[in-house]
Amino acid sequence: MKRVLTYGTFDLMHYGHIRLLKRAKELGDYLIVAVSTDEFNKLKEKKSYHNFETRKLMLEAIRYVDLVIEENDWDQKSDDIKKYYVDTFVMGDDWEGQFDNLNKYCEVVYLKRTNGISTSKIKKDLEIEFKGV
Repeated sequence: MKRVLTYGTFDLMHYGHIRLLKRAKELGDYLIVAVSTDEFNKLKEKKSYHNFETRKLMLEAIRYVDLVIEENDWDQKSDDIKKYYVDTFVMGDDWEGQFDNLNKYCEVVYLKRTNGISTSKIKKDLEIEFKGV
């Protein structure tokens, strides 16, 4: 069985997330998704609309996802790769090159992001749409 691992916050789930998860799953047989905890998001100075448990629940409902784990810090990736016997580590191409050091443990793949959609764009669009309401 070929295992694939990816990481993210996965706030305001959108079709770009779904597309990434689908393509990640196509690289193997078993997809593990590490989702940032609320505490880790605070360290990253990132604010999510949905709390960790809600984001985890949404990810678990997606048919491409086999297992959801916590992401608690930047440095856990190599430990997760070993613990879960990961063959392929996947991230969006906006992170290209940043995780090449993990090549010593498994294959590292950067997938092209979906044009025209991101959580940041949704938040910005909603702010504009509802400004002054």
